[in-house]
Parts: sequence; C-alpha cells; structure tokens
Amino acid sequence: MKNAFLVVAIMWLVYWADFLFVTDFQQYGLQAQHLKGLRGIILMPWIHAHHDYKHILNNSLPTFLLLTLLFQSYKTLAWRVFLLSWFLTGSLLWFIGGNNGAIHIGMSGVIYALAGFLFTSGVLRKYLPLQALSLFIVFLYGSMIWGIFPTQPRVSWQGHLAGLIVGILLAFIFKKQGPQRPKYQFEIEKELGIEPPDFEGDLRRAIEKEEQEHAEQLAAQTNGSEQAPTIIVYDYKKKD
Repeated sequence: MKNAFLVVAIMWLVYWADFLFVTDFQQYGLQAQHLKGLRGIILMPWIHAHHDYKHILNNSLPTFLLLTLLFQSYKTLAWRVFLLSWFLTGSLLWFIGGNNGAIHIGMSGVIYALAGFLFTSGVLRKYLPLQALSLFIVFLYGSMIWGIFPTQPRVSWQGHLAGLIVGILLAFIFKKQGPQRPKYQFEIEKELGIEPPDFEGDLRRAIEKEEQEHAEQLAAQTNGSEQAPTIIVYDYKKKD
C-alpha cells in the first residue's frame, strides 16, 4: 500500500508544483511522432491538467487501488510491471498517437496497462484467488473498455489503447513468474515421469483372477461328477 501511496503522492506533488512555476507543465507531455515529444514517455504519467482538478482526481483512486492490488498479489513482479507499463505505454503511444500535434498527459494509460495486466494474468494462471481478482477488476473497471475508442473529444483514447495492449502483453510475458496455482500430487509425479498407481486396474485384475479361479474349481467339480458309470457284467453258468 505504501508503494501505491508513493506513486499517487508524486502525482499530486507534480500537480501542486505546476501551480508554483510559471511554465505550464503540459508542454512536457507526450507529442506523438515528434522528437521533443519523446520526453513525454517519462513525464506524461505525472502531468495533469492544472486547470481541471477532475483529471487528477479521476486518475488518483484507480492508480492507488490497482497498484495496491498489484503489489499485494504480485509482490515479486510489481515494480517491473509498473515500470514497464509506464515506459512501454508511452513508447507505444508515441508511435500510434497520430501526427496531429496533440499532447498526451496523465496516468490513464498506465491505469489501463495495470487493469489489463491484472485481469489477463488472473485468467492465464488459472489460480482461484487471482481469477477472483480478475472478476473484481471487471466489476470495478469493466466500463473502461469504452475508453479505447474515440468516443470523447480531448480524451487520449490512443493512450488507453496503448496501455491495454501493454498490460495484456506483460501478462503473457510474466505468465510463468510470480504466484502460481498449487500443483496436485499427481501433476508433480507426472512431470517427474512417475506413473501413478492404477488402483482401478489392480482391482479389475484381482476380480478377473478370482472369477477365473472360481470357474476352474467349478469345472473340476463338474468333471469329477461326470466319471464313466460302472458296468456290471453277469455271467450265467448252466447246471449239469
């Protein structure tokens, strides 16, 4: 939770600093396909429109919640996922953002990356607690999917789309790392090449053997009772 609080605190410090300096921080955002816009890959998530406090408010709660879930559920991967979400989302946005002079700012692209990672990773790992987390993400932020379409002016739908793509890719990249579904004994034995005991087969063979022995005993008894009958021969001798 402290890591999530740190990220949100930096967002608000930058937002506050934007009021203290004469320079408008928005110019340091990401401008797609322009060399000077490359600096926005690093700076974009921390800059929010100082004339619209709703912008940073709308990004603060999802950032805090998603980062808290990330650091709680994927402790060994959390920082890597966050940093890669940050850099890769900005890099992809620089390519797909369009050469229209628009300047992209805000943490929303990273938010989409985190949501995409948490949802996709929980599905891929087939681990019940993480699957429950995926459903929780859908419940809270399922409507975010509409943000990847150009439905609202002045909203960086390309940044949302870039973030979602990055989050899904990271889920596949780190699929074998981090928390995994516990393996059952038979799965471990199968991986080690150990054949599990065939209890059903042993029982079936024991029954078949017993039936065969019983059949042989009946056959022996039947053969003993069907011996050839005794033939009595009478000899008659005439009297003189």
